[in-house]
This record gives sequence, structure tokens and C-alpha cells, in this order.
Amino acid sequence: MRFRRILFCATLALTTLSARAQENVITINAKKPGATIQPTMYGIFFEDVNYAADGGLYAELVKNRSFEFPDHFAGWDISGRVTLMDDGPFNRNPHYVRLAPPGHREKHSMIENHGFFGIAVKGGEEYRFSVWARVPDDGNAKIWIDLVDNATMEEDQKLGNVGLDISGKMWKKYTAIIKPKRTFAKAHLRVWGDGKVTTDLEHVSLFPVKTYRGHENGLRMDVAQTLEELHPGVLRFPGGCIVEGTDMKTRYQWKNTVGPVENRPLNENRWHYTFTHRYFPDYFQSYGLGFFEFFQLSEEIGAEPLPVLNVGMACQYQNGDDAHAPATKEGLQQFIDDCIDLIDFANGDPATNEWAKLRADMGHPAPFNLKFLAIGNEQWEQPFFDRLAIIAPEVRKVHPEIKLIGTSGPNAEDDHFHNGWKAMRELKADLVDEHFYRDIQWYKDWMNRYSDRTFYTKDGPRVFVGEWACHDRGKKYNHAGASIYEAAFMTNIERNADLVHMATYAPLFAHMEGWQWRPDLIWYDNLSTARTTSYYVQQLYMMNRGTNVLPTTISLNGGTPVANPVEKGKDGVFASAVIDKDKNEIIVKVVNTQEKASTTSINVTGLKLKTSPSTAELITLDCSNYDAENVPGKPEVVSPQSSTIAITSEKGTLTLSPTIPAKTFQLFKVKL
Repeated sequence: MRFRRILFCATLALTTLSARAQENVITINAKKPGATIQPTMYGIFFEDVNYAADGGLYAELVKNRSFEFPDHFAGWDISGRVTLMDDGPFNRNPHYVRLAPPGHREKHSMIENHGFFGIAVKGGEEYRFSVWARVPDDGNAKIWIDLVDNATMEEDQKLGNVGLDISGKMWKKYTAIIKPKRTFAKAHLRVWGDGKVTTDLEHVSLFPVKTYRGHENGLRMDVAQTLEELHPGVLRFPGGCIVEGTDMKTRYQWKNTVGPVENRPLNENRWHYTFTHRYFPDYFQSYGLGFFEFFQLSEEIGAEPLPVLNVGMACQYQNGDDAHAPATKEGLQQFIDDCIDLIDFANGDPATNEWAKLRADMGHPAPFNLKFLAIGNEQWEQPFFDRLAIIAPEVRKVHPEIKLIGTSGPNAEDDHFHNGWKAMRELKADLVDEHFYRDIQWYKDWMNRYSDRTFYTKDGPRVFVGEWACHDRGKKYNHAGASIYEAAFMTNIERNADLVHMATYAPLFAHMEGWQWRPDLIWYDNLSTARTTSYYVQQLYMMNRGTNVLPTTISLNGGTPVANPVEKGKDGVFASAVIDKDKNEIIVKVVNTQEKASTTSINVTGLKLKTSPSTAELITLDCSNYDAENVPGKPEVVSPQSSTIAITSEKGTLTLSPTIPAKTFQLFKVKL
């Protein structure tokens, strides 16, 4: 018995030593904090795709409110004597409707708007109806406004109702508050004309009174709140391909998006006819969400504004080398002016600059403190290089304080990419915008992307990861299985913060009934939002950015300690660490992409502690349910879970000994 007991103990000891030898060891040196992590490190990219603006973030509930769509009654049903007129009070939106008496007591003149996939209203909430109106023959008239449920089985279709008195032949703005009696996602808006007096109506609008930060021309509360709760460091806007347009006529022009909202002209959205398999022929831009609103949103969510302007080129995907502005100083003067005038709009003195005065007149006398400007979106090769070489120096002459961002093209590893980087170095761009929407295998292959200092040199431009997302082949939706690779890839971004100064996931938004592109960070229907697993990955990085990188190595199963020991194309354990000098804490991010749990030892060395912490906060994002996705209107399947983990300390070293579950992202916060 004694022999068996000794044999058992010896076997147990060997087994324990073997198990300890097989654990992964993450070592973090806190003695010499490394590269500064830029406040802009993690951010968001807005593009008006997937009904991100009208029908999404922008809270307007009426589609085609100024009757300027090519089909002037798109989004509207009409009844009775309704006539389209074109001599209205707003020169860039000249169309309006005339509602004349129908000529019979049992007939009615009425217009009815469908909204964006219906008009969502919440019972008991207030909605502000507004309209520019007049009585062309002078006198007084009364119009009635209904919110209706067309398919209800109740006696009355009305959810809410209010009347408005209109007087005189001069155009004036009228407002009224409607309070629907119940919640309904698919309401319509009806406006009834006076049965005896002709009335003219222009810019028919409906907003929830409760918008984000209470702005009258505001943003949808719940959608904007998802952005604030991310805590992004930078907001890139107004998009990518829409900046270029399908042709030069339909490119996004920022000067059309500022000033009185009633006189901002309609623009054709480059995405409305791009995909015939998901086709939305009435997808336009009202410009109600314009550059002033983007700057204002950036300020309110604490993000640096990063506008993108056209470089004198229409979309190369759709035009090749044709349909661009001439690559001469004269041919590009409008685009040079757009850049300089935008900087003045954002930062200038209202007393001396007309564009700054417009900003002040719109309600923001103080500057927006713009620091960055991207010129061009996703162009490539000589047509782009030639135009940027003309525009950038002219902008720098007037505003040398602004950091200019160029692009390396639409791919991340081809000849266009390498030629783009060569040109951006020669043009002395401050940052270079890289794009890669790729599958899981690509991310496995490129987990050390920014550690390659033979290509990325310390003296060249810094990296802006402007558009990126991970999907699986045949699974282009927001499943947890792809998000875990996004989390792992970001450890490489973080470890190389001296090189990478910005990273913005894309696309940002998608409407459940109006999407064309996925995966996307935030989904919504008319009444609710869903934060995807990718959202939570981004949020955990944004809220735990830190101030400086800490040197981190990993030893897998007793192997050599290196920054990333995982072979190219393989799953493994990835880690990065930062110190937050402002909050006096160390933050460690560990991602296990393997199909098995990882026994891990996390050692933080080089500390001088007066008192040693005994626990760390542990935040876990479990992505092991590969196909899990969070969708609007349903309980979340995947979200971060908080707990604590014990810490041991000896001679200035803190040790955490977690087991990282399979396909899981864990974040450890140690308060010093």
C-alpha cells in the first residue's frame, strides 16, 4: 500500500509538472511603457449604405418630404385633386403639392406617406409634424394630420390626429405635435386638405420630439445612443463609394449638405442600383444628415471628425479611367476649394470667413477643431496619384496644420496596394487608408500584418485601417465565429500602435429590411437596434484603449517567448497589453481562436507596488456558439460578461492564471 501511495504521488507530480509545462505563458513588461496609443486608435466609419442615413440614423420619418425624387410622388399615395407644382420657396427644392377642394362633399384631397419601410411610432411619445404651407388665394384653411394603421381591425385607423390652421398667401413654417395612442412599426402619415380652400404644402416632415441630444433636425435616439456607448475615438464620414458617386454629377458634395435643411438638394445614392439581387430604386439622399450634423455628432460622442472629400474622380469600379475631372490645376480647382472651404467651415473665424459664418449661423459659433482630412476614398494607380499630387500641396499651402490622408486602394496585398503605398510615401501623406473585407482564412494568414517593418517603415506615413471586417465563406452575416478573429487581429493592431494610428470597422449600420452589404456593426428595424458581437469586440477595445503599449510576449506550450508565436494560417492564442496612465491600470486582452480551452499564465513584471491588488476585473466575450448573432427585437445571444479573477504577487510580478475557453475573447483590468 505504501509503495502504491508513493507511486501515485510521483505520478501525480509528473502529471502536474507536465501540465504546467504545457500551459501558455503571457509575459508583460510594465517597466518601460512603449508607443503612445493615439486617441483616434479605434473608431467608426459612416457610409450611407443599407439605409444608414435616411431611414436609419437620421430621425426623419417621411420619405421624399420635398417631392424631389425623380418620381415626384415616390413614397406617397394621393387622393382627390392633388397637383405637383414647381415654383416653390426653395430654389434647390422647387417642387411642392397643391391640395384643391375636390368639388364634392363626399370626396377628399389627401396625401399619404409610407415612410421608410413604414413609419415607426411609440404609444404616448410625441412626434413633431412640420410643413411649409400657404393659402395661394389668401384667406384661411385647416388641414388635418393623421398617423394611421391601414390594416387595423379597429373602427378607426387613426393612431393619432391633429389639426393645423394655415393662413395667408406667404409661405410659412407650421408645426404641430401628435401623440399616438399605441406603438406601431408600420404606420403611415396622412395629410388632408381643406374641403373648401386650396392649400399648398412643401417639405412635409415628421420627427420624434425625443431625438439624440434634442436637436430638432436630429438623430434617432436609440441608434445614435449605440454610437455614444461605443466611445469611438474618430468618426469617418460621409462614406466611401458615395463620396465618388457613380458619376461626377452624383458624387457627394458637402456644400449641398449645409445651410437650411429645406433647401438642401436631393442626391442620387450610388448604392440604390448597384446590386440587382438586393435592389432599392428609391434610395436617395435628402442631405438632412449633412456635414454640420456629422461634425456635431462627432463632438457629442467624443470622436475626432474625419471627413472624406472627392479627389476629382467618379467611382473607378464603375467608370475605369473615364468620367473624371481633368488632372490639371484648373480642372481640379473646385475640389481644391472644397477642401480648403471645408477646413474653414469647421475651424474658421465667423468674423472673417463666410464658411465659418455659415457654421455659426447654423448654431455652432465655436470651431469644431478639425485635425484630419482624407482626399479620395478607394482609388488606385496613376489617375488617383496625379490628382492627389495637385490637390494636396494646394491644401497644405493654406492649412499646413491639417493631417492629410491618402489611400492604398481597394485591396491589401496586390500591386495596386504596393504602388499606392509607394505613391503615398512620395506625396508625404500623413496617413494611408487601407481596406480589407476578408474571410477568416485571410485573417489567420495576416495576424502579424503590422509587425512587418520591412514594408512598414518607422519614418513613413502612419496606417489608417479605414474599412475592414471579417466574415466566413458562405456566411456573410454577423456571426460570432468571425468576430473572434476580429478580436485576435486587433491585438496586432494594438501591439503596433506606433504604426497604426486609426482603425474603423465598416460598414457601420444596416436596416433589417434595406440592407445590401454585410456584415455590419449595428442592425436595426423601425423600432429597435441590435449590437452585434463585432460591436462588442470594438467596444471592448475602444473603452479599454489605454495610453501606452506594454511589451508582450507569448510562450506556447513552453516554446520560445515571441510577440505572436502562432504559425501563419493557424488558430492560436493572441494577446496584447496596455497601461492607462490616466486611470492607473493595466489592461490585458487575450483571444483564443482554438477549438480547445487554453491554460494560461499571465505574468506582469517590472512593477513597483506599494500595495498589491488581489483581484482583477475579467470581461468575457464567448464566441464559441459559432453561428450566434444578435438581431433586433430579440434577446441578445452574445454579450460581454463581467466577473473577477484572483491575482497572486511576488517581487513586483503580478500573476493571473486563467483558463481561456475555446473561441473566446477575455479582457483583464488590473487596478494598480
